[in-house]
Amino acid sequence: MDWTEKYRPAHLADIVGNGTAVRQMLDWARGWKRGTKPLILYGKPGIGKTSAAYALANDMQWEAMELNASDQRTKAVIERVAGAGSTSGSLTGAARRLIVLDEADNLQGTADKGGAKAILDIIRDARQPIILIANDLYGLAADLRAACDPVQFKALPARSLAPHLKYICSVEKVQCNDQALKDIAENSAGDMRAAVTMLYAASIGKEKIGGPDIRTSMKDGRASIFQLIPAVFGRSTGDDLIRMSVEVDDKPDVIEQWIEANVGTLKSPEDAAEAYRYLSRADEYIGYTNRKQYYTLWRYASVNMLLGTNIASGGHGIHERISSPRRWQRMASSRRQKGIRTTLLGKCGGLMHMPQQTVRDGYLSLLSILAEKDPIIFARELDLDADQLTLLIHDRVKATAISKQIAGEKREEDRKEKIKAQKKPVPEPKKKQSPPEEPAEEKARVLETVQAEEPVSPPPAQPDIQPKGGGRQSTLF
Repeated sequence: MDWTEKYRPAHLADIVGNGTAVRQMLDWARGWKRGTKPLILYGKPGIGKTSAAYALANDMQWEAMELNASDQRTKAVIERVAGAGSTSGSLTGAARRLIVLDEADNLQGTADKGGAKAILDIIRDARQPIILIANDLYGLAADLRAACDPVQFKALPARSLAPHLKYICSVEKVQCNDQALKDIAENSAGDMRAAVTMLYAASIGKEKIGGPDIRTSMKDGRASIFQLIPAVFGRSTGDDLIRMSVEVDDKPDVIEQWIEANVGTLKSPEDAAEAYRYLSRADEYIGYTNRKQYYTLWRYASVNMLLGTNIASGGHGIHERISSPRRWQRMASSRRQKGIRTTLLGKCGGLMHMPQQTVRDGYLSLLSILAEKDPIIFARELDLDADQLTLLIHDRVKATAISKQIAGEKREEDRKEKIKAQKKPVPEPKKKQSPPEEPAEEKARVLETVQAEEPVSPPPAQPDIQPKGGGRQSTLF
């Protein structure tokens, strides 16, 4: 059995490191009630976010339901799986059901997918606790981040990893010296899953692990752009910067765009101007390479952009979130706007029984004028969200207010429907049934029987009344 699954923590007390995050999760679970914000567990992969969510469910005796990125997470799928789970009770009799949405930063937020919007709708109506898990907190939509409470999981230090690896070796009866365990812990870069995997790979078929076994099981040491950029603005040496740039899976023109996007973090205008001079020189070499197809010139571009920017920054480092290239941001915004426009044209075309192209070319301006006069009717009839309505009326504030108003009306209608469905009709009280009337012949027979059984009493005696005043009493002869 894979050791990462075999030694997955079953309780929060078994989680290695991140004590602050674990306590925050436990306090949230103990005080959870309907209306409590969901949690977003974020941090680099392999540091225990998903394991902590399941350990929390186990400690609280909750049932856990997971929807991860391997599923087709369209709006329909999310509403069917997570939506039903968040409003219904547990089938196993557990007190609550914990909805775990793993890799939430990979949600499709475009208009045709609707995953992020579906999650927001589920959060508003949820009657069960929800935890979202993401590697990059800022990879989530801003409104989704605002609807949740963030919990940061940090990379595990080597001093925390080594004792856990030693415990696994003792259970598995594998001998491994302290230096080898330290090497694994340091090369895992704070990734518990990677550390356990390296230990497992080194121990296969062996009872004793040494240095050569550890080196062959080491994690791939390739650097990422998120490691290179802080190093460029930090105190790294030139040799380290060149080595990392070779390990990064990006070409020099892409690396240059990343560096340029973060030059604004330099506080001194003179330092920023010097960095831009080095970047412009690197851009010339990249242009020569593209025109002449002489890729040896890339090394000159790398030296200028990496070492030049490093010198200009003075080793002050980056104390803000790393920014992606502005061109990428514009491209992402353009794709999003295209998705909104396509959805809007589809809704208008369906209502007017016209192709989208016909609506776009001949009727979109007219629809925009009509929508500005009465935007609420358009939003209700076409089921427009704030982005789609903004595209019609060109007023973001007004469109957002109308969208919130319609959403509130829908929630009120749903609440009334639920109350109406819960009310059961009161049964009418049962009428007391009178005993069936006996036939006349039976009545007469019973009456005769009763009269026969009653004793016949003599008639009452008549009193002897004497006339007053001594008058003569007549006597019969």
